[in-house]
Amino acid sequence: MSLADALEAAASANEDLADEIRPANGDAYQLLDSLDDAGAARLLGWLLAEAPEAAGELAEAWMDEEEGVRILLAVSDEGLPKPGRKVLRRALHRLRSSGVALPERAPTVTVARIGGVEDRIEGAWLSPLDPMGARFAYQLEPHPQGGARLFEIVVDDARGIVGFDVYSASRSRVRAFLRDLTKREAFPAIEVPLDVARAVVARAAAVHPTGQPFPKGFTDWRTRVAEAPEGTAFPGEEVASALAVGDATPEDAAKLVEAGRIGPWPADQEVLVELVERLRTAADSPLIVSGSTKQEQLQEIVAAAADEVFDEKARQVAVIRLQDSAWSFWKRDDDGAARACLAAAQVFAGSGELRDDPVARLLLELPLRPALEAAEAGPVPDEAAEAADSPIVTP
Repeated sequence: MSLADALEAAASANEDLADEIRPANGDAYQLLDSLDDAGAARLLGWLLAEAPEAAGELAEAWMDEEEGVRILLAVSDEGLPKPGRKVLRRALHRLRSSGVALPERAPTVTVARIGGVEDRIEGAWLSPLDPMGARFAYQLEPHPQGGARLFEIVVDDARGIVGFDVYSASRSRVRAFLRDLTKREAFPAIEVPLDVARAVVARAAAVHPTGQPFPKGFTDWRTRVAEAPEGTAFPGEEVASALAVGDATPEDAAKLVEAGRIGPWPADQEVLVELVERLRTAADSPLIVSGSTKQEQLQEIVAAAADEVFDEKARQVAVIRLQDSAWSFWKRDDDGAARACLAAAQVFAGSGELRDDPVARLLLELPLRPALEAAEAGPVPDEAAEAADSPIVTP
């Protein structure tokens, strides 16, 4: 019997639960939202007795949720047929193997629903920085009319608030989305305290270009999503105070840039186009006849531009981005990469020149590589100015 068929049979046999079971349409997570603890335990107990295979499918899904684990621990195998007992014991064994401490005696469900459950539907998550320097900030809260409300905000410490959306959905759908968000291979989100996420959004809002409107809807919700207590530590500040740089160097961070693990966080389009023009002029100069001399001249143009492009404001943004990247690596247990980012951040936070800094050079060079390669090969075509943004993927 499939889970959907078994749930319909359970609804028919337990009429007082039917109004909670049927609207879930076979969605195991929606059942957790619809049923109170006592009802969920009763449903699972009925399935263990009458449809053990379907009960196993439901138990496997519920293991992913705190509420589901609580229900599994609350169900007793007393009086169950042998197939049902095997399913329950197998589920409990998997919980034990995953590190869940099992009580010697299963707790008894004594309440219809834990009070204030809607108040617990909240949290926040931050994604790592993408190649443009933007990241997603997600904030979750209970919806007054039931279910959950999810804010999705794209923030950039150079460009301000890049995107904003608000979604309303059932808690099960939001949970499924967040599970995917935190487990995806590229840019997996990391959970943070709500105040930290709000501080990150507020920091980006503070640098949003004057005269450029915020994305639609952001102003209406700004006080909800972009206000945090004074003194709230940013992610980069947290890792900088918790992790020593040790023997990590900016060269180590440059390897991360070269490998595409951080950066390139390109400068403004106007800046890149101007640099392409300089490269074109140098490449077309009749005074440069040697290939090696041409290459040196082009590299010198990029090096000389480093301190010009990374002015005080741009250096501050680079420090934030490098520290926040360090935090993302640190949270994923990659302390080596985290220390490398912190070492690079220290250089940008200093007052020394950046022309010889490997990270600054690479962050500036990578978006220009198509133009550099064309310049080294011969005269730069007019279309090369467009190459400055060609390798960049917008968030």
